Amino acid sequence: MFEDMTYEYILADMLGRVTSDVDKREGSVIYDAVAPCAYQLAQAYFNLNNYIDLFYVDTSMDEYLDRKAADYGITRKAASYAVRRVEATGAIDVGTRWGIGETTYKIIEVLGTDIYSAVCEQPGETGNAYNGVMENIDNINGVTAVLTDIIAAGANEESDDSLRNRIKQYLTIPYQNGNTAQYLKWATDFEGVGTAKVFPLWAGGNTLKIAITNGQYLPAEASLTERFQEYIDPGSTGLGNGAAPVGCKVVVAGGTQLNIAVSGSIILAEGYSEAEGAAGAIADYLASITYAKSSVSYMKIGSVLLDCPSIADLSDLTVNEGITDIPMAGDEIPVLNSLNLVVAV
Repeated sequence: MFEDMTYEYILADMLGRVTSDVDKREGSVIYDAVAPCAYQLAQAYFNLNNYIDLFYVDTSMDEYLDRKAADYGITRKAASYAVRRVEATGAIDVGTRWGIGETTYKIIEVLGTDIYSAVCEQPGETGNAYNGVMENIDNINGVTAVLTDIIAAGANEESDDSLRNRIKQYLTIPYQNGNTAQYLKWATDFEGVGTAKVFPLWAGGNTLKIAITNGQYLPAEASLTERFQEYIDPGSTGLGNGAAPVGCKVVVAGGTQLNIAVSGSIILAEGYSEAEGAAGAIADYLASITYAKSSVSYMKIGSVLLDCPSIADLSDLTVNEGITDIPMAGDEIPVLNSLNLVVAV
């Protein structure tokens, strides 16, 4: 809208409005007087042109997207804290703190003899990253603690793209009266859930199944499926004790993991000693198609790898030992299980 309002255009227009009997050459009094004004006006028009993008769902970002979402009663999901299993060589008290890597954990519950659950004190996916022997922060003598399984995965704050997709879903697929869209909204709005897929009449009349992922678009942990089951239809009774309408028996499932193995030969870009970013790029692609596509694209994985700055060329690519798309059925969730990229000499 304001693309033409450049410094040069504004300056020429301002000087053009000065009578011809006045010296308007560069360095003259009138030139030096209006040039700074023209610069500031050009900057203002540039900012206005960018601000317009912040008013629309497709191009808004950050706090402006939050404000746009609020117009529709939608809020960005906050980062969540990972809950992990801790196995100790002796008894430790609830409330004691332990550390590993760049994270610290607080013991919150006794699960069994010398087995505990601990919550990460740092929000986000960092709480899922570490395993192994923990450092004793509270000076407890004679006990060693080991961080093991993920009980509830931590998730980063919801991204702009995820929030934008939820707004678009709200605008394009009205949810009401317990339709499929409403079940999807109940699921995707729930804390800890990344995305979901609805299976109406999955076990006959008045039944429904919802398969969910965690915030990392991986199969949901048992604790997450149990929490969402309690929210949507406690005990899958259809009695209307949760969000689901009376008469609909809802079953919540964590999805079935579909292992994806990628291998190939690569030539590294100059300055790289390994295929940096390749695993993350494939994982991001798989997350983007979870419960949205019916197959994992062989060609897309090749494209994703070639888009990595560390990879200059790619050959002999296989996905699950083949060169075709990998179909996904039912509640399958594609997960990168192995990545073997051989650097060509």
